[in-house]
Amino acid sequence: MIDVQNQKDSRGIKIQQTGVTAVHLPFSFLIGKEFQQVLAKIRFTVSLSEKIRGTHMSRLVEILTDFSATPLKFSDIEKILLDATEKLETDFAAIKMAFKFFVKRAAPISEKISLLDIDCEISADSNKNFTLNLAVPFTSLCPCSKEISNFGAHNQRSICRVKIDFNDIENLDVEKIVNLIENQGSSKIFPLLKREDEKFVTEAAYQNAKFVEDILRDVVISLRQLENISAFEVECENFESIHNHNAFAFHSEIRS
Repeated sequence: MIDVQNQKDSRGIKIQQTGVTAVHLPFSFLIGKEFQQVLAKIRFTVSLSEKIRGTHMSRLVEILTDFSATPLKFSDIEKILLDATEKLETDFAAIKMAFKFFVKRAAPISEKISLLDIDCEISADSNKNFTLNLAVPFTSLCPCSKEISNFGAHNQRSICRVKIDFNDIENLDVEKIVNLIENQGSSKIFPLLKREDEKFVTEAAYQNAKFVEDILRDVVISLRQLENISAFEVECENFESIHNHNAFAFHSEIRS
């Protein structure tokens, strides 16, 4: 059959990225100490020579399908990219994988186990650019409300979104980074709490009151402790319980 994609093109434009988006496939990733099955939404692209009309997109899906059958570490994403550059005879490949993974949570008093879902996105390309995006929830409690009130203080669920650029992802421990971030809030989020746990969490948050700016600064300090990162962005958002708007703070850094 005629290979239409491989026909010559005379317009002289090299396409930087072309490929497939919204591919949904199950993958098994090493998260913490265990392999976890996730459903990933994927964008997978390669560059295309100015001399060739189109890329063979079916080959990209074939590569993803083959790798989805094997348990992977995050560093194995480099193998996916290498496979793409070789099989599609190109000098560049990029992938973005978005999924939820689950972190085990033991309630503080009853020690009941539950699973906390975390939004995660891994981006990588064959130029060894690696980026991790996380959205980590926690509780925040307002220091001002606590100071001026005779009874209680307003608190709310908050979220910290981080974007971290890595020099490589050989030893990337996503669960460790999640724990590092959520420890900066007033209290962790627990999907399952018994009465004694709820009492503990409520009182713990009250003793650890933080503005959104406090949380942001503490997250920045914690991220500075990570090795092998070249840059990061942090934004914290409190879904206010006494306002019809949210509180927000942002910071970014490039490591020297």
